[in-house]
Order: sequence, then structure tokens, then C-alpha cells
Amino acid sequence: MKRLVTFILLFVPLFVFGGEDERIEAILSRMSFEDKVGQLNQLDGRGDIEKLKKEIRAGRLGSVMNIVDPAVLDELQRIAVEESPAGIPLLFARDVVHGFKTVLPIPLGQAASFDEELVERAARNTAAEATECGIRWAFAPMMDIARDPRWGRIAEGFGEDTYLAGRLAAAVVRGYQGESLSDPMSMAACAKHFVGYGAAEGGRDYNTTYIPERQLRDTYFPPFRAAVEAGCASVMSSFNDNDGVPATGNRWLLTDVLRGEWGFDGVVVSDWGSVAGLVPHGAAADKREAAKKCITAGTDMDMSSRSYLLNLRSLVDSGEVPMEVVDEAVRRVLRLKMRLGLFDNPYTRKAATSVLYSEPVLDDACTLAQEATVMLKNEGVLPLTGVRRILVTGPMADAPYDQLGTWTLDGDKTHTLTPITALRELCGDDVEILYEPALTHCRDNSTARFGRLRSLARKADVVLAFVGEEQIMSGEAHSLADLTLQGAQSEMLEVLADCGRPLVTVFMAGRPLIIGREAEISDALLYAWHPGTMGGKAIAEIVIGRANPSGKLPVTFPRCVGQIPMYYNHKHTSHIARGTEGNLDDIPREAVQSVMGHTSSYLDVPPTPLFPFGFGLSYTTFVLSGLELSDTEVTADGVLKVRVTVENSGKVAGTEVVQLYVGRKSASVTRPMKELKGFRRVTLAPAEKRTVEFELPVSELAFCGADMRVAVEPGAYTIMVGTDSRDGLKSRFSIVK
Repeated sequence: MKRLVTFILLFVPLFVFGGEDERIEAILSRMSFEDKVGQLNQLDGRGDIEKLKKEIRAGRLGSVMNIVDPAVLDELQRIAVEESPAGIPLLFARDVVHGFKTVLPIPLGQAASFDEELVERAARNTAAEATECGIRWAFAPMMDIARDPRWGRIAEGFGEDTYLAGRLAAAVVRGYQGESLSDPMSMAACAKHFVGYGAAEGGRDYNTTYIPERQLRDTYFPPFRAAVEAGCASVMSSFNDNDGVPATGNRWLLTDVLRGEWGFDGVVVSDWGSVAGLVPHGAAADKREAAKKCITAGTDMDMSSRSYLLNLRSLVDSGEVPMEVVDEAVRRVLRLKMRLGLFDNPYTRKAATSVLYSEPVLDDACTLAQEATVMLKNEGVLPLTGVRRILVTGPMADAPYDQLGTWTLDGDKTHTLTPITALRELCGDDVEILYEPALTHCRDNSTARFGRLRSLARKADVVLAFVGEEQIMSGEAHSLADLTLQGAQSEMLEVLADCGRPLVTVFMAGRPLIIGREAEISDALLYAWHPGTMGGKAIAEIVIGRANPSGKLPVTFPRCVGQIPMYYNHKHTSHIARGTEGNLDDIPREAVQSVMGHTSSYLDVPPTPLFPFGFGLSYTTFVLSGLELSDTEVTADGVLKVRVTVENSGKVAGTEVVQLYVGRKSASVTRPMKELKGFRRVTLAPAEKRTVEFELPVSELAFCGADMRVAVEPGAYTIMVGTDSRDGLKSRFSIVK
């Protein structure tokens, strides 16, 4: 009763003071030092719940992760507001990366949709599901630029392109946070991992990076700035060091850039244990020194390591950490809780009707999975028409758990609609479905069932083979050196190709795999990523023609691991490859020593990718024509309008993703050959034409020049509009002073 009275006395003034800052100062003035440090401590809620309750009663916790039972959450919250010394509500958090109960395609797959409106709507659905279970803080979106598919966490981000990642990160932020954070159906987003995590050496998770400031500003910063400008409530620091300084203790990143240059006023939370991680990095002798470096750098909340909880008192008492530094971190935590409305209503919202697995949520998940699916090859096989018997095979045809992909903590495989189930439902009695998985899982090396597979394949009109990688093969700490299909999957496809029936291969994976041989022997090829709960229905509807594929690759597919890193917007070099190199048979025996053409390429593989960024086929065809620019000369503060006509020249309705690229050959520093600066999804009926207009603010062409300032440089630029990053209609314009 005494603590309840304290709680009432503490928060009554909140209704007297009008402004957010005044309310925060009223709370802060009544907090003890221990209360303040507790607000900066976040712990995992899994484990001994009674021990957790003691921590909360003592005021040693500001946030709890990984509890999703509303009854448990509300009881913990009751203890926080009624029994802890300061009575400050807890903030409950979770890794809600791509869906909550209804699992969406992995973010890399979502990026293949190039549909920010749908991504935002699906994120809003996710927020509705998660908040129904008490989660008000999601550790997403992840926008690490990744150009090495060996890195398992490439699955969690939006691919290799800075512009696309920024657009989709902002869409997820808007979806999670809604129109107001105080809406009980909104949850705080967290832009992660700041910064450079996707550039870890060799694709080895947690490894070091060396990214110069110019590249940080041109490539790795912009998606985070887009999230901040979209109102993202929090940012998570990354595990990696860059140029010797771990991100969680990097004041230049967290204070000078994030807060000083960009005006971010939200919470910075460490990644799991990354405050204490300065010790194994060799950047701190112990947790005490790590706590000092991280709190003064600008990391507000310590996730899981207790370094702040155990050391801030002595650091402040000794004068090594100013009290104002601690107070400012606490202000930011209190501000987030206030914006979420937790002081007014700390408990889980009560839903009159549950949205978990509701029809609208499932429908959007299915549509997103369809738009995420990329058709890479089709020799007239798809969509399937006039077939009477289909053989469905492969370890991913009925893998409800693996289909969900990485970081699906709350997904339930019993709700997953797999391809074999969906095909049976959609085809009914009209088509006979033969099913022989042949392999029990993706790493299965047994060929014992291949004899039966051959027999069934010869009886079928067409073969649908579902291959890829298990859920556990991608994600955090799941890097791979070999990106070819595991187990006997490739051998299985060879067996099927020899049977003389059309072979449709569908990949489900968390990353680009090396699929050159598989593409060669397949008559049609779909890349569905890990498509989530509704992935089976999405794929089945594409295969039978109820949906037309429109996905585009958000990441380059290399021919072999030796080409990595490979990405479309590489820089001009002094010896650019022509595209004809890479054939050892062209080199004569005992040839005179030479430089083999002076080009930047390998002797044994072409310099081109297997499939380029932005590539994806449709059941129809599109023609672009009539490229027009509003001006041939623009100023740095101007807007260039780019128009192009798109025509559906095929026989069925379809959607094309029209892509705008800008390039510059000569500048104060070397520049990428081209960069994505706009995209539009255009849906057209057969023979329909439409003029698409892009508005390109010239300010978006700024880059970090020789003087280390980000600015627009005058000069000549090239515009390219196409359906992928390889080629398209071209024009020129100039930026003048």
C-alpha cells in the first residue's frame, strides 16, 4: 500500500505539467540513483520468473525481453508500477523481425517485392498481433547493407542497395509505429544494427569491419537516416568494431552523427551483451571500463550484460562518468515510455476480436509472399495449364518449420501452409498430385528413394521440385563458406532432369545460393526465399497461374563463391571488364606472359553475375519507350522529372517494377557506375500503356566528396530506366551551379 501511494504521488504531477519535457523532469527529480540505473538495464525474461520479479521490485529493470504471455506481462507490470520504488512501467521487447504469429517472408524476400506500401501494411498487421500479446518494442527493421551472401544475417535485411533499404526500412517503421506511438496497437521500431555489421570480413558473423567514413556516409548511413527521418523510436548498436572502435562504444557514431547531425532523440540500445563485448574486442579491460566507454559514447540501455547495473555507481562516484550523462540516458528511456503511453496505460491492450492469424493478416502475408517470389527462368512451362498429373518432390515441399525462415520466435508451424498442401487444395480432383519428397531434409545425403523418384517422374506431365536450405542454415551466427545446395539436392535435380519431363525448380532459402547448374537443367526456376506462413499458397497460385510473378532480385546472384562480394553498383575502375572474359579454354598452352587484356576480372569465370540486381521475369512481357527528362540542366536544389512509357506487350495482365538509375563517371572521387534512385510498380492489362513519372530531387544525388562533405557536385550525369540493373533506356542531364 505504501508503494502504491508513492506511485500515485509520483505521477499525479504528470497531469499538472503540460509538456513532455516537464513531465520527464518531474519524474527524474523524484528518482534515486538506483532507480535511474535500473531504467538503463534490460534483461531476458526467460528463466526464473521469481528471480525476475525480485529484480523488478528492487527497481533494477527498465525493460524485459522475450515474454509473450499477456497474463505474465501484466503481472510483471503490476509489480513495476505498484511495488517498485519509482513505480515506472516496464517496456516489453521482442525480436519481431518479419511477422509475429503470422510469419511474413524474410526481409530479404520482402525487399524483392519492391512494394513499400504492402511492406508497411504487413508491418502494421505485425504490430497488431504483437501488441495483442503485450509487446511494445520490436527489434526491427534491420537495414544492414549486405553484399556477401555467406553472411547468414543477409536474410534479415533488405539486400545490397542503399536506396531500396532506406525506403523499406522507413515503411516498416511507419507500419510498426502507426500514426502515433501512443496507440495501443503501435510498437516502437528499432533500426539495427548501427553500423556496418553486414560488411563483416568474409561474411563471418560478428567479425571486424573496415569501412572508411566516405563509404559509411554514401552506403551504410543513408538507410539509418531514412529510418530516423521516418520517426524511428530507437536504434540498436552493432556487434562489430569498425576501424578498431566497437560500435557500442563509438561516440562519433552514436553522439556526433546519430544525435548531433541527424537530430535523433530516441533510445540507443546495445545489441545482446555488446556493452560487455568491448572486453573480448580488446577495447576495454573489464566490464567497468566497458560501461564507462559505452554510456559516455551514447548507448542508453545495456541489453543483458548488467554492466551498467553493476558499475555506474562507482563510475559516477569516482567522477569518471558525469551524473548528467546518466540522467540524459534515463530521460531518453522515460521519453520513449511516455510516447508509448505506458504511464497512462501500462497494461496489455484488451482486444475485442483477436487479430492473430486473422483473414486480413493472412491475406496480406500471402500477397507479400507472391510479390516476393522471383521468376528467374521460364521456358514456356509456367504457368501450368492442361496438365493432368504433377509430381511434387524435394525436401522443402512440405517443411512447415523451415519455410518460416530465421528469427521466427513466435511462428507456429501448425499454421504454415506448405506447397504440397496448397497444391492439393487448389488443384482438387482436376489434377492428380504425386508426392515423393525423396529427401527427408535439405542436408539429407541418402539417394535410396531416387529409384522411386525416377519412376514417378516418368508418369508425370511435369515435375515441381522444392529445394533450398533449412531455417537453421541462415540467420545470426549461421554463416556458410559453401553456398551450393546441401545434401543430395543437386543430385536429385540431375535425376529429375534426365527423366525427360519439364522440371520446375522452386528454391526456398534465406540467402542467394550458387545455382548455376540447377538453373541450367531446370525448365523454369522460382526463387521464393523463406516465404513464411502463407508461402505455400503463394507459390502454388503462381505455379498454376492464379498469380503472376513480379518479384525482382534485391541482391546480386554470383556464379560462384569466388566472385563474392558482387553487387551491381560497383565503382568505375581503371580497367573495367568487358564481359567476355573468364574462359580458361581461350588461353593457349605456353602462351607468352601477358596481362590478358588489362581488365578487372577472373580468368576462370565471367565478370558478370548469374542474375543481376533488379532482375525478375513475368508471365507477360513489358516494353519501355519514350524516355523524357523535364530538363537537361538542373540546380542542386531542383527536382528532375523523368517520364517513360510502359506497355504490356504480352497476353496476360502483369506487374512490372520500373527502375530508375543514375550514374556519374567523373567526380571529385570515384563513384559507382550506377545507383538506384527510384522504382515504381506498374500493373497493366494486355496491350495497356501507361506513362510513369519519377520525381528525382537533385539533393538525393549528394555524395561524400574529396573534401569529406556530403554535397551535390555539378557536372554531367546519366539516367537509365530499365527493368533490371543491367541495361535500359538512357539519357543525360547536367547539374549546374
